[in-house]
Amino acid sequence: MTETDTRKAPPRRTINLHAVGPLIALVVLVLIGMGLNDNFLSYANITNVLARSAFIGIIAVGMTFVITAGGLDLSVGSMAAFVAGVMIMAMNALLPIMGGGIGVILVGILVGLVTGLFGGLVNGLLITRARIEAFIVTLGTMGIYRSLITWLADGGTLSLNYELSEVYRPVYYGTVLGVSWPIIVFALVAIGGEVVMRHTPFGRHCAAIGSNEQVARYSAVNVLRVRALTYVLLGLLVGVATVMYVPRLGSASATTGVLWELEAIAAVIIGGTMLKGGSGRVWGTVVGVLILGLIGNILNLTDLVSPYLNGAIQGIIIILAVVLQRERRLGH
Repeated sequence: MTETDTRKAPPRRTINLHAVGPLIALVVLVLIGMGLNDNFLSYANITNVLARSAFIGIIAVGMTFVITAGGLDLSVGSMAAFVAGVMIMAMNALLPIMGGGIGVILVGILVGLVTGLFGGLVNGLLITRARIEAFIVTLGTMGIYRSLITWLADGGTLSLNYELSEVYRPVYYGTVLGVSWPIIVFALVAIGGEVVMRHTPFGRHCAAIGSNEQVARYSAVNVLRVRALTYVLLGLLVGVATVMYVPRLGSASATTGVLWELEAIAAVIIGGTMLKGGSGRVWGTVVGVLILGLIGNILNLTDLVSPYLNGAIQGIIIILAVVLQRERRLGH
C-alpha cells in the first residue's frame, strides 16, 4: 500500500439541502413573480408584501421557540383578536379622562402587551403545571378568545375613536427612511430571536427539550420553566404584532386574526424547524413568512389561480414540508 493510498482523504463538503431548500424556494418564487408581472419587484409592491407579512412574521418568531421546545399553539389568531379588542376598549374608555394625546396610545400599547403576555402565561401554566396537552389547551383558549371578542363587540365590531385613530395611525403607516414601522419591528424581532435561539442558554434549552425531554431533565434543564417561558414569549409577541396591527384598520371583530395560527405554524415548518421539536431556525421562519407572503401576492397579481385558494395552497405546502421532514428523519 502506497503512502498516497494510506493518506486520509479530506472531508467532503456537502450542501444541506434541508437548510437551503427554503431559500431556493424563495428565489424560485421571486423569478416566477418577475416573469408574471412587471411590477412585482417594484418598491411599492415589495414594501406592501413585507408590511402585510410583518404581523404573521412577529408571531411566527415566537412560534419557532414553542415548536422547537416540542409544543404547539393554536390560539394565537384568536388571542390577537382579543388583545386588539381590549386595547381599543381601553383607549376609548381613557379618551374622556386623558384626552386624545399620545398618552392614551402609550397606555393602549402597554395594555396590549400585558394582555398578550398574560394570555401566553395562561397557556404556559395550563400546559406545564396542569399537565394538559398543548393541543387541547390552545384549542380551548382559541375558542375562548374568539367567543370573548364576539361578546365584547356584541356580535359586531369594536372601533377605535376617530380622534385616536389619527394619532395612532403613524405606528402602521409611518416610515423611517422610507421603511414602514411594521417592517422595522419585524426585522428587530427576527434578529433578536435568532440571537436568543443560537447564542443563549434559553435557546439551547428549547432545542434540548424538544429533542429529548428526559435527557434535558437529567441535564439539569428546568423543563417546565423553559417550556412555560416559550408560551409567555409567544404571547408577548402576539401583543407586539397586535400593537402594529390595530392602527391599520382601527377596529377588531370576531374575524380579526382568522387563520393567523395556520400561517404562523406554516411559516415555521416551511423554514425548516422540526414539527416534533429539537431543531429550530428563526432565519428559516423569516424565509417561510416571505414565501407565504409572496405566494399570496403572486395570486393577487395574476389570474392563474384564484386568490381564494391561498389557504388551500398553504395547507398543501404544510403537508409537503412535514412529509419532507419525516423522510429526513427516516433517512437518518
